[in-house]
Amino acid sequence: MNLSEIRELARLRPFQPDHDQRVIARCHDLADLRRAARRRLPRPVFGYVDGGADDEVTLRANRLALARWRFRPRVLRDVAEPDLRVSVLGSDFAAPIGLAPTGFTRLVHQAGEFAVARAAAARGLPYCLSTVGTTTVEDVAETGLRDRWFQLYVLRDRDIVRELIERAAKAGYRALEVTVDAPVSGRRTRDLRNGLTMPPTLTPRALLEVAARPGYWMSLLRGPALRYASFTPPAPESGTTIADIISMFDASLTWEDIEEFRALWPGPLLLKGPLGPADAVRAVAAGVDGIHLSNHGGRQLDRCIPTIDLVRPVREAIGDGAAIVLDSGIRHGGDVAVAIARGADLCMVGRGYLYGLAAAGQPGVEHAIDLLVAQLRRTMQLLGVTSIAELREHGDELVGPA
Repeated sequence: MNLSEIRELARLRPFQPDHDQRVIARCHDLADLRRAARRRLPRPVFGYVDGGADDEVTLRANRLALARWRFRPRVLRDVAEPDLRVSVLGSDFAAPIGLAPTGFTRLVHQAGEFAVARAAAARGLPYCLSTVGTTTVEDVAETGLRDRWFQLYVLRDRDIVRELIERAAKAGYRALEVTVDAPVSGRRTRDLRNGLTMPPTLTPRALLEVAARPGYWMSLLRGPALRYASFTPPAPESGTTIADIISMFDASLTWEDIEEFRALWPGPLLLKGPLGPADAVRAVAAGVDGIHLSNHGGRQLDRCIPTIDLVRPVREAIGDGAAIVLDSGIRHGGDVAVAIARGADLCMVGRGYLYGLAAAGQPGVEHAIDLLVAQLRRTMQLLGVTSIAELREHGDELVGPA
């Protein structure tokens, strides 16, 4: 080998001056983004994003349930240009992927919901703002995101609830999701052990975290004060635990309330929770347009059934008239393919984009989306299907249990 050949082998990549882009370049899947997020975030904050309830059985079960499905590809088909577009609840999306509602998003990165909404807009996907988000309903509407949804926690103060619904409708939100699996708080043992409060308080432990993660804390302190932006909780001047916040939710919520929300909301209405077939049928009878199958990512009832196991029974119970959205455990485009093959219309990811947000702000969220979309596209090509409709139609031929 001569000197010129050695120089060719030893070519160096140009230095990338942008830190976020350097981080993104090293992240080839959501697991890489998770590791990058863990390096940046203080332990209590990463634990808030990453953890679940009690022994975190459901948290692990969600992933195991998705991983047990196996693909049966069809070969020798023209898969050069797969079409990932879908139409769900009257809106067209670039792929069957959405960004799920997450609370206190600016705790993860100061850009918070703004970054998430703009990333969704850039990629042609829906984003659902949480009641306990840190950006107002109106401000998210100003980001240019067309397909914005609002997730509603039902508070004991129903005047606030009705006002939130009215504000979301006035601000042009396209869908309302009523969360029904949080009458009381799941016990977030990891958060309790880490001493997490909302907003963070400067305890002796937190001061040690300041020394370990100065960049995070400087960013947090330079930004606006962290608060629940769309409503004012009691004693807002003091820090509160997750359980304190959820204690404001109304544990007396019933089916009669769903009928009221149906009457108040002019657009598509979904129920979000681990609904079985019987509850799904009752929801559709009450005028609900979609079922968002979710066990809160393992953050509420531990030992709860993985949502992927509910898709087929719910689809068979409600037929094709209502949409099925699924979250809890989605970490790869192959997971999305499994869910679509089983009967879902759309998958939402929460932790996955939060890892990207923590690692690199809006570019990190966009990178998380791009990874999922590329994985889904490649999975479809290797399965021998060219559209989401074809994946749904031939789901049982293409996807089966291990």
